[in-house]
Amino acid sequence: MSMINAALVESFDEPPRFRSIPAPEAAPGQEVVHVLAVGVHPATRGIAAGKHYTSPKALPALAGADAVVRRADGGLGYVMLLGAGTLAERIVIDPAAVIPVPDGADPALLVATMNPALSSWGALRTRVPFQAGQSVLVHGATGNAGSMAVKVAKHLGAGRVIAAGRNRSRLGELTVEGADDIVQLTPDEDATAAALAEAAAEVDVVLDYVWGPPTELAMRALLGSRTQHTRLLDWVQIGGMGGDAITLSGHALRSNAFRILGSGFGSVDVQVMQREFTELIAVIAAGGMAVRPHPFPLDQVEAAWAHEDAPGERTVILL
Repeated sequence: MSMINAALVESFDEPPRFRSIPAPEAAPGQEVVHVLAVGVHPATRGIAAGKHYTSPKALPALAGADAVVRRADGGLGYVMLLGAGTLAERIVIDPAAVIPVPDGADPALLVATMNPALSSWGALRTRVPFQAGQSVLVHGATGNAGSMAVKVAKHLGAGRVIAAGRNRSRLGELTVEGADDIVQLTPDEDATAAALAEAAAEVDVVLDYVWGPPTELAMRALLGSRTQHTRLLDWVQIGGMGGDAITLSGHALRSNAFRILGSGFGSVDVQVMQREFTELIAVIAAGGMAVRPHPFPLDQVEAAWAHEDAPGERTVILL
């Protein structure tokens, strides 16, 4: 029996392990591809820890959620297999799910950038009627995905982007990367609310990577200070760094043109998402935006899982 190297989730309480497993075989309508690079994203870690809605139901299971792969014809492709796993030298995929990657693209840079960029790209392109010239608040802008959201919003034509986050030095860097204004989120709730109201009261879209009590505070600050309460405000829930739930007064919904919606893989049609994947990949491959990859070989998967990404960096496993 032919064997390959892989990273297996054997327990939700431990990092994936480097293991040897039987090589996959393609069933009719499937294709075996060689994996070149896999991103280790927060969602990837969450899946492997049993904390994500696509976490495997039975163990052991392959780790990894996305990959740049090489196909039999030599061409490159990008795949996202939530719940199926990608961290193996070879995997089986549905050919229809492969997004073409331009020749010469850097696999490591692509998998480092796609996941952070996709959340905001998908939200602005598929979940809200965003138009060039509108304004965007990125709530939780100092993480990788939030920082990338600033660049994505600008790339898609936002007239004004406000970056709100806790890391003061990173906020300063974001002014160079496209943010028109910044708000530091501090333990002083009154000062934070006042700063949010001053900078972002009239925004059209909020991309929220925080949620929980900090979002309750931000919602009260913005809704209470808008001068045109009939002007639509789309609040898009993307991440939950601040908690998984909020308490919201019904008065806030009745007294404002205020819409709350989520953006994730269960909220967008697969074909629509594939179209957006294709365009975003082209932008990344052309150098339009990038996250710096921090590479690890497959046999160091445990070290990769333990690595804490610096701002602007994403752990990547190269095969």
